[in-house]
Amino acid sequence: MPILAKASGTDFTPCPQGTHAAVCVDVIDLGMIETEFGGVKKSQHKVRIVWQIDEDNPDTKKPFRASKRYTLSLHEKATLRKDLESWRGRPFTAQECEGFDLETLLSVGALINVIHENKAGKTYDNIVSIMRMPKAMNTPTPRDYIRMCDRHAAAEPVPATFDAETYSPSDDDVPF
Repeated sequence: MPILAKASGTDFTPCPQGTHAAVCVDVIDLGMIETEFGGVKKSQHKVRIVWQIDEDNPDTKKPFRASKRYTLSLHEKATLRKDLESWRGRPFTAQECEGFDLETLLSVGALINVIHENKAGKTYDNIVSIMRMPKAMNTPTPRDYIRMCDRHAAAEPVPATFDAETYSPSDDDVPF
């Protein structure tokens, strides 16, 4: 399958600022990426978690999405661990830290807080916090999204598969 590059850029409309009910629609393994911090370069395994909110972009008529990139680590100082613990509403156990499958995040609801940042004249959305969905709120249903790992097989976007009728987490059941 060809990978096409085009000369024209696209205008990006960032996810609106504020706190949103969201659902995790993708976990993308970005592989090893070279990073630099404090003048030191190193290669780190990165992942991107993608959430979709229940508000449509007026330009595309599709739900807004926001994402955050993480180093794939559950070290006690890792941002991924801190965000997952906030999202879960509880800390990781020592056993869970031995290996946690990020695929279990798919279709799980969260409250995300988005702020805008301006860089080089463009506005970007940044997720600054992720929290467990309150018991009284409904998780948005994923729609019009194909997971990155499935895109090579699909020529046209199709709705994500999610059966809201059969998904009903109990108050004590955190699905991840």
